[in-house]
Amino acid sequence: MSSKRYTEEFRIAAVKQFTEGGHSVGDVARRLGVTTKSLSDWKEKCGESATACQEKKAELKRFRRSVTSYPVHYQAQPASIHQAP
Repeated sequence: MSSKRYTEEFRIAAVKQFTEGGHSVGDVARRLGVTTKSLSDWKEKCGESATACQEKKAELKRFRRSVTSYPVHYQAQPASIHQAP
């Protein structure tokens, strides 16, 4: 059985259809051609709502951007510098 890869945007939109859109998991799965297990897994991964997932992803993206903006020229200093005179 081959496995398809779905984008995060697709997964979030799919989860929103049954968490916020009022549709059943089975209906959404049939309409999108995915399994109910996949939808449940996607919901679990994102937390209780798809909006929370989007917020977590945005926070992580901001964090990664802030970390990569720092200079990377830190090096370990020789042990002799850290010893008391």
